[in-house]
Amino acid sequence: MKDQNRRTFIKNSMLTGSAIALNNPVSLFDNTGRQSRKEIQIKKVDSNFEREPLIRPFGFKGGYMSEIWQTVSYLESSSGDHQIGLCTQNVLWSDANVFSSNSEAAGNTLMYAVTEYAHQLIKGQTFNNPVSLLDDILPQVYAYAKTVTSNPSLRKTFALNALVGVDNALWLLYAQENGFKTFDDMIPEMYKPCLSFHHKNAAAIPLMAYNIPINEISEAVDQGYFFMKIKIGQPGTQEVMLEKDKMRLSAIHKAIGNVRTKYSENGKLPYYFDANGRYEKKETLMRLLDYAKKIGAFDQISVIEEPFNESLEIDVSDIPVRLAADESAHTDEDAIKRIEMGYKAIALKAIAKTLSMTMKIAQVSHERNIPCFCADLTVNPILIEWNKNVAARLKSFPGMNNLGLLESNGHQNYKNWKEMMSYHPQNNGSWVKAKNGVYTLGNDFYKNSGGIFERSPHYENMFLKK
Repeated sequence: MKDQNRRTFIKNSMLTGSAIALNNPVSLFDNTGRQSRKEIQIKKVDSNFEREPLIRPFGFKGGYMSEIWQTVSYLESSSGDHQIGLCTQNVLWSDANVFSSNSEAAGNTLMYAVTEYAHQLIKGQTFNNPVSLLDDILPQVYAYAKTVTSNPSLRKTFALNALVGVDNALWLLYAQENGFKTFDDMIPEMYKPCLSFHHKNAAAIPLMAYNIPINEISEAVDQGYFFMKIKIGQPGTQEVMLEKDKMRLSAIHKAIGNVRTKYSENGKLPYYFDANGRYEKKETLMRLLDYAKKIGAFDQISVIEEPFNESLEIDVSDIPVRLAADESAHTDEDAIKRIEMGYKAIALKAIAKTLSMTMKIAQVSHERNIPCFCADLTVNPILIEWNKNVAARLKSFPGMNNLGLLESNGHQNYKNWKEMMSYHPQNNGSWVKAKNGVYTLGNDFYKNSGGIFERSPHYENMFLKK
């Protein structure tokens, strides 16, 4: 369902606060990767959004979403070229405090206002690569986001999430103006080392939330899925949470622990757990791992994502499983900090932290021999392809046999998923739908870059003048 009425209100309210800026807008990030490319001036900007309802309330971090806004950025250059970028907003993931302090619609409105502010900020500006422009505007966008949300402790990810559509439109405009035809052509030289692989397959990772019955997990395995993201850190006190997680782990292991797969080096199903920062002490996590050893599930734990709140800056190098940073790795600088704390993997989200920032995070991880994989944000089908282009080019994850890792759970959660699939300009591509738990990434995928360079009539029509 389209909702264009708020756009005028948000734009007007945003402009009221547009004078808010940093007195010294010096970039917080290393402004590297500048290339001698065509200077592109942004002449015109516009935006819109759609509200997509979910099949059932989607709960994590103590909150529940009922809908997800899909925002659309329109950028036109002085040469007359234009491109459209998409963003799937997730206020609950990007800053749970903003989500809990506002109604669901109000939280989404605030993030959309940040996107609009970014549009007005870049209008009239000239750039020669998107990474540099993102670095230039991020401090101001972040400052505005803190103000508009009335949250001085706002997580950086809130601003980055709001910038995804803007950033994607910049990349597409950058490619168009410079004559780049593929995703490989578009990657700046300094980021090619971390994105140099061309996997033939990528594991399709579904999401199993707290309320997903064990039989549905077993059914997914029967359908060929072998690398599943399973939520832990269940509601309640730390003791209640731990007991619930132990029971959940036991039930899962009993149901699928004996299943085998050709995609892992040891032939066993890898377990991927996501705690969303719910564990307050290292000792509590160690008790869960001790229990995993007791029931024979320990050696199947491939990765545990974000076990601790990012405010808990503790050394995790002695924890005997691979821990991955997600929400806490907002930027490349944050990723380095987590790696120094002992985190041994990074969950990349080109669809949530911008492609520009993702390239920077992937490169610093690559330089430190830290593996990466691509996690989802319940994004739309076209944004899956942006994530897939990254996942396809990352070094294979430890313990896996030469394949990318790509979480995608939109098909599990959107009420109108079939209709949303129709917006994909190459929805019949051989790489679009997972089969037997994997995305097949053949020559067609790499030649077409997943279809991200092809215009979507649905989103183009949102900006046609009536």
